[in-house]
Amino acid sequence: MIPGHSHPLDARARSLLRSLISQYIAEGQPVGSRTLSRSSGLDVSPATIRNILADLEEAGLVAAPHTSAGRVPTAQGYRVFVDSLLEMRPLGEPQLDQLRRELPTGAATPALLGSATALLSEMTRFVGVVSVPRHDEFPFRHIDFVALDANRVLVILVFTDGQVQNRVIETQHAHTPAELEQTANFLNQHYAGLRLDEIRQRLLREMRDEGARLNRLLARAVEVAQQAFQAPADNDMLVSGQTNLMGIPEAADVDRLRELFDAFQRKRDLLQLLERCARADGVRLFIGEESGFAALDSYSLVTAPYGVGGRVLGVLGVIGPTRMAYERVIPVVSATAQLISGALNRTGTPP
Repeated sequence: MIPGHSHPLDARARSLLRSLISQYIAEGQPVGSRTLSRSSGLDVSPATIRNILADLEEAGLVAAPHTSAGRVPTAQGYRVFVDSLLEMRPLGEPQLDQLRRELPTGAATPALLGSATALLSEMTRFVGVVSVPRHDEFPFRHIDFVALDANRVLVILVFTDGQVQNRVIETQHAHTPAELEQTANFLNQHYAGLRLDEIRQRLLREMRDEGARLNRLLARAVEVAQQAFQAPADNDMLVSGQTNLMGIPEAADVDRLRELFDAFQRKRDLLQLLERCARADGVRLFIGEESGFAALDSYSLVTAPYGVGGRVLGVLGVIGPTRMAYERVIPVVSATAQLISGALNRTGTPP
């Protein structure tokens, strides 16, 4: 996780901050000194509690809304809470069983990730997000060519994770159905099990090595592979449960909520943020303004990467209010990422 700010809190201040944030997360109301004197378990006077709260406010860890004498945690306060005061427990067996039961085994990657997005939303009651890897992240299993006319060819690509993609390409030279079948057989025999970028590089290398002796079959394979195996420009992202945010008091600011919904539609900025998370090990957490993404200023994002054979393919996560039960959400995100990685590895997809 992102390292938090270092605050020299003594044991009483830490205990009081933990109690205040736990109560605020549970009830959503500013927490006053009287309530804390009953719930914190500290054997100190209400005056001492008020003094500690004043110190926490000065440190920027809590704030006092204008409408109440109670305090609410700030983004910095949540950060200290998550990094050093929260007791994290692994996901319980009932929830693990639900994830195992509802994630489709043997499904193609889009179906698997779609189920993961919906499950993240259902189990947390917030928004589930998953970045979808490009097709060229997976090795291809089989290819077929269908001539549409003299220079247009339908390419049917089957990948090792079960995805099937159809592409129409235009070739510089006309190819007969027999030539296309011969080319497909050549690619299937020599290059199945490789990623698309690896195939393009190997074909070009072999073409250079052949030099003047370049045979017609290899030349034809190079021509169609240059287009058929072209990587798509952008990744995609799946989002589920956006309407969950509409019933949350913290999302009462309609303009901020609209800004976030617009971000879900555009996807580009959120995808860039998820790509940053993909470079980190394990669970990563952005609270409020920490993401540097204005649409998330009032929200938190919890993410974890998933992948195959040690290679990260994408990131999944949950977007919710900063007032979320982190001890419940973080284990759900972590366990889902591990199960997705396990499911992808079981498809036999090599790294």
